[in-house]
Amino acid sequence: MKNILVRVDSSSKIGIGHVMRDLVLVKQYPKANIIFACQDLEGNINFKIKNFGYEIKILKSNYFEELDLLLKKLNINFLIIDHYKIDYNFEKQLKSENLNLKILSFDDTYEKHYCDILLNHNIYGDDKKYKGLVPEECELRCGEKHTLIRDEFIVQKNKKAKSRDKKFKILIAFGGSDFDNISLKVLKTIKDKKNIDIYTLSTSSNKNIKTIKKFTSKYENMKLIIDSNEVAKLINSIDLAIVSPSTILHEIKYLEKKFIAIQTASNQKFMMKYLKKSKENSLKKFSKKKFLKIFERSICKK
Repeated sequence: MKNILVRVDSSSKIGIGHVMRDLVLVKQYPKANIIFACQDLEGNINFKIKNFGYEIKILKSNYFEELDLLLKKLNINFLIIDHYKIDYNFEKQLKSENLNLKILSFDDTYEKHYCDILLNHNIYGDDKKYKGLVPEECELRCGEKHTLIRDEFIVQKNKKAKSRDKKFKILIAFGGSDFDNISLKVLKTIKDKKNIDIYTLSTSSNKNIKTIKKFTSKYENMKLIIDSNEVAKLINSIDLAIVSPSTILHEIKYLEKKFIAIQTASNQKFMMKYLKKSKENSLKKFSKKKFLKIFERSICKK
């Protein structure tokens, strides 16, 4: 039996996207024994992993020695790494100390890796850009055909959204790591727009959740949704999404929804280049003037 360990973290700073995509990936191994190895960081969603029925081993650090000891203790022969702080040298050392270990490494930003499988599941993923960055025998899985989409979105793809009233429905979603509180900036910018329903999607790990809750409670057409289990259904019901160019954008594009993407982290730069090249609505940083220009244009094309 294949013993798989998934090394991933989530927190208010890191966000939840890494864990969510790993939960999709491991479904490709239904007969394997799957265990997650995570730190207990502030604002984590380790409970989500447990809800899916997987065991979690809590790590005290991101040091090599602790992970190496766990690999040996659990007799792991396949390691999935979805962690920006585990690099080429870390992976190479793991392989040298565990001769039968196979490694699948996630990568979003064209970094050097020492792995057996490299997965860049982003729509901009390009295997040609990994020349010289991975071993020659490494299997490359890059681009849209490898994009990880949750089952709930696949179900919604085949459903027609219920007939809607005349109100234009907007979704705002910047994840659990919206530390610049872009959600609130957007809300304040469009608060006086008429005949619009606004849904703000977030998680309990968002440090700004209290300020967002206080603001949205003042408006009848605003609804704050926290830790939703029906994200796909919600997205399938809206007319326009205002989001970060992260995991959720793949899902929005999959459901063929209009969107405005606003960059919130440096690791999103490759997605931003892709969106610019594709002439999609995107902003490198929030600007009220620039945002309103795109927003007005978007709501006029329902």
